[in-house]
Amino acid sequence: MRHQPYSSRRQQVLAELGDGVAVIPTAPERLRNRDAHYPYRFDSYFWYLSGFPEPEATIVLVGGKEPRSILFCREKDEAREIWDGFRYGPETAADAFGFSEAHPIAMLEQKLPELIANRSVLWHSLGHDADWDRRIASALNAVRAESRSGIRAPGEIRDLRGLLDQMRLTKDAHEIEIMRRAADIASAGHACAMRACRPGMAEYELEAELSYEFRRRGAAGHAYTPIVAGGANACILHYVENNRLLAGHSLVLIDAGCELDGYASDITRTFPVSGRFSPEQREVYEIVLAAQQAAIDAVRPGASFMDYHQAALRILSQGLIDLRLIAGSVDGAIESEAYKPWYMHRTGHWLGLDVHDVGEYRTGSEDNAWVTLLPGMTLTVEPGLYFRPGTNVPPHLHGIGVRIEDDVLVRADGCTVYTSAPKTVAEIEEVMCHG
Repeated sequence: MRHQPYSSRRQQVLAELGDGVAVIPTAPERLRNRDAHYPYRFDSYFWYLSGFPEPEATIVLVGGKEPRSILFCREKDEAREIWDGFRYGPETAADAFGFSEAHPIAMLEQKLPELIANRSVLWHSLGHDADWDRRIASALNAVRAESRSGIRAPGEIRDLRGLLDQMRLTKDAHEIEIMRRAADIASAGHACAMRACRPGMAEYELEAELSYEFRRRGAAGHAYTPIVAGGANACILHYVENNRLLAGHSLVLIDAGCELDGYASDITRTFPVSGRFSPEQREVYEIVLAAQQAAIDAVRPGASFMDYHQAALRILSQGLIDLRLIAGSVDGAIESEAYKPWYMHRTGHWLGLDVHDVGEYRTGSEDNAWVTLLPGMTLTVEPGLYFRPGTNVPPHLHGIGVRIEDDVLVRADGCTVYTSAPKTVAEIEEVMCHG
């Protein structure tokens, strides 16, 4: 059954609610300009528990001895469907998505006080959405107004996101398969961009190659605003203008991933516009590639989230020493953070429904230790080196920015790299030679 993974997650949440009730709305539609909307994208928490793609929808999970999973959604409306497309409607949606019941979204305001009455805890993401905070307050006040009849309002409000963040941090088999497919699509897009690249092209032309390949292979589009950064633009970590021409002597850094069934892929590749690395470019690239491989080798169950960052740091610091940009030992460079002018970010992040996915990086315990990696966790591995033109950088390194990023699944026996876009110097030059 298509809805089975989502139903199982709702059952897991219901088991944690006690006699409480949880309210999980999806994202609203957003106007782009006048009466034209942005392409709709559901709320990730809502999607995780439903797989329901339509706007104007809310899940209510009612715990207790007779748990209920309730969907509120738009009614069937043939006139609106002519303009906006298919709607499931409550009757069809309940069966199709495995809910115990479904009602028109217009009934939510009326039913919500009834659903939260006489419940000890209301689970709501307070502060996340001001409009929803007002709606929850209105429902609570409606229940409180009935106190003389012996009806009580929830005495506590808790944030459901903490529980869902822990659940989302470890991917199930359904999620793993989607993310594997998303990685395959994104990898093909990056290879396509390499084959198409020529000196004098605009950065946005390579972006268009990615967009075409993502959609051609069935992805919804980009998982985030893509970075296509030629030359010194690669030294701007969040460069997204993508409007400069590509010089033949420069590198181009592409950070782009697709979204498939709500899940993100996230890949970065750096390659020479001309199809051949110069000696200086190759030297920097090989340092970053070695750092990435060391980090990937450190991703395993029982390791901490910090371990693979530290593995990358050691290689990058040694590389900077070899390039004569810093002096002393590797340990000294790491302790003093002498590497930071050229490597200023961490080596990765969680990946899932959001490209920077939910989940804590530290335990919050007394020693505030880094989270231990477990099978099913999915993360990126993305070291880099960035040499912005300046007095501390030799002229032959000016404008060289390299980042290499892959998506990695922690498995019981180590890890699996999802992404397969060309990565070694030989692979990149071979692909570009036959573009």
